Amino acid sequence: MFTPFEKLKQSLVKTRDNLLGRISQAVRRRRLDDDLLEEIEQILIEADVGVKATLRLIESLKTKARECKLTEGEAVMAILKEEIGSILSPREITDVPPDGVRPVIWLVIGVNGVGKTTTIGKLATYFAGQGEKVMIGACDTFRAAAVEQVAIWAERSGVDIIISQKGADPAAVAFDAASAARARGADRLLLDTAGRLHTKTNLMEELKKIKRVVLKAVPGASVYSKLIIDGTTGQNALSQVKVFTDAVGCDGIIITKLDGTAKGGMIIGIAEELKVPVDFVGTGEKVDDLQPFDPKEFTEALFT
Repeated sequence: MFTPFEKLKQSLVKTRDNLLGRISQAVRRRRLDDDLLEEIEQILIEADVGVKATLRLIESLKTKARECKLTEGEAVMAILKEEIGSILSPREITDVPPDGVRPVIWLVIGVNGVGKTTTIGKLATYFAGQGEKVMIGACDTFRAAAVEQVAIWAERSGVDIIISQKGADPAAVAFDAASAARARGADRLLLDTAGRLHTKTNLMEELKKIKRVVLKAVPGASVYSKLIIDGTTGQNALSQVKVFTDAVGCDGIIITKLDGTAKGGMIIGIAEELKVPVDFVGTGEKVDDLQPFDPKEFTEALFT
C-alpha cells in the first residue's frame, strides 16, 4: 500500500523525467554559462512550465549564480527546487462559511472530457471521509450517462444525490439541490455541470445562471467555482482558466490524470501566471486517488 506521498511521487514520474531528468542531464559536468541557461530555458518551455514561470526561473538562476559565484551546472537543481517551491507556496484559501451558512457549494466546471463526474465522486468520498455530510446535484442534464455515472458514485460514497429528467433546466436542478441540501443540513453540495467548450458564450451564461439561483436557494451561501483541468492539456490549460474565471470566477483548480502525463509542469505555470490555487490532484483511477494539493510535498516529490 502506497502512502499519499509515494502515490504522488509515482504519478509524477513522467513529468519528472520530462523536466528535471532532462535538466539534470544537461547540467552534468558543464559550466553554468549562457549556453547552458539557454538550454535549460528551452527544456522548461517544452515541459509546459510556461513562459512567465520559465523567465522567472532563469532570472533566478542568473541572480543566484552571480551572488554566490556559482560556476558549476550541478548547482542548478538546488536553485530550481527552491524557486519552484516559492512559486507554488500555499495561499490562504478557506471555504468555511463565514456566518455558519450551510452548505458550502462547489460548482464543478470544465471543458468536455476532463473527468468532472468521476472527480465529483472522488470529492464526495474524500469529504465524507472527513466527517462532512455531502450531497451531489446532477446538473449535467444533457448527457444521460452523466446522471447514471454520478448516481453510481453517490451510492459508492454513501451520499445523497438530487437528479432530474434528461433535458431539464440545469439551473432548476441546481436550485432544487441547494434547497434540499439546506433542508437536510448538508455541509457541502457538489454540483456536477455539463462539459462545455470555453468558447461557447451561451453555455458560459448557463453557468452564471446556476450560480445565481443557488444563492437564491441558500442566501448568503459560500459558492465556489472549481475548475477541472485535464493534466494532459499542458499550457493550453491557461486559456481555459482565463475564460472560466471571466465567466464565473475560479476559486481553485483540480488537476486530473496527473499520473498519465509528462505535462505536470503546467501546475508551475498556472501558479505563476494566474495565481489560482490548486486544490486537489488526481493520481490514479481508484476512488482514493485524489489528494489535496500540498505545494511542499509536490515540490519534494518532483525532485526526488
